[in-house]
Amino acid sequence: MTPQDDDNSAGAQTPPSRRSGERRSGEHGHVPVMARRIIESLRPALSNPTVAQPVFVDATLGAGGHTELILREFGSVRVIGIDRDAAALDIAATRLADFGNRITFHQARFDELPAVLAEAGADRIDAALFDLGVSSMQLDQADRGFAYAVDAPLDMRMNPEAGPTAADVLNTYSHGDIARILREYGDERFAGKIASAIVREREREPFTTSARLVELLYATIPAATRRTGGHPAKRTFQALRVEVNGELEALRQALPGVLASLRVGGRVAMMSYQSLEDTIVKREFALRTTSTSPPGLPVELPGTAPRFRLVTRGAERPDQQELDTNPRSAPVRVRVIERIAEEEVR
Repeated sequence: MTPQDDDNSAGAQTPPSRRSGERRSGEHGHVPVMARRIIESLRPALSNPTVAQPVFVDATLGAGGHTELILREFGSVRVIGIDRDAAALDIAATRLADFGNRITFHQARFDELPAVLAEAGADRIDAALFDLGVSSMQLDQADRGFAYAVDAPLDMRMNPEAGPTAADVLNTYSHGDIARILREYGDERFAGKIASAIVREREREPFTTSARLVELLYATIPAATRRTGGHPAKRTFQALRVEVNGELEALRQALPGVLASLRVGGRVAMMSYQSLEDTIVKREFALRTTSTSPPGLPVELPGTAPRFRLVTRGAERPDQQELDTNPRSAPVRVRVIERIAEEEVR
């Protein structure tokens, strides 16, 4: 995946004209971010000699880039591929057709993982990958409305068949809710001012396209900030996308489910592209890797030892070679956790 808050337009300081079009598929290569590092992080779990057919969950399958490498690298691995976007599943299914029944495809949100595992007949899993945010493929499909560089319908749904669109948010939410979303999900300094402009403009005409919203943001955000703060639309578009897709709540709900499904020695890799996601992952991982014994005791009390350990120290970032190969990887933070013991049965 790749972040919405990446500056995905050329000439960021010049307001875009009302143009349409679509980037060519593959223009950016759809290169899987930190692919080799992810493979090496998950290798001990996927090459466990005590497991005949390790199960790998790609919880954000997208175009299938990471999964293709996993399938090629580990010949005995079975993959459960999950994505909420039916179009992404179709693309991945075509790309991965040569692997036959080693992979199954499931249209679902990743917080529905327990139900997907039940459907796939998998009691436990050995590894999982969450590549959070909007995918390069989705950014490159202009009519989805994720990118602010081209004019398109204000949709932003990862599953275009479910839920409210970004236009619905702009046209129906209260001033307070719009300001809160922009402030909390986009870290937008001018959230209140932008919300006032949106409410005023929607009375004149409802919002339908991204170009009109971008023009409003250029007119509302002070010129000094536009000159130094990157594209003026990036924070608002990120905030709307997070709200439309319920991304943070889905992540909060997904983490306990995937960690509970891991067998001993299993690993989960999380790739975050913005601080809100990474904070949720960091806190959950810290909770799972910390003893619950009262501090100061000479030994841990029974049942209080952590059942997980951190594989990465802090958040790993892309190296210069990765950045040169795939500039969209710049904001990524990778954290990996491993189960080291079963939960105690009480």
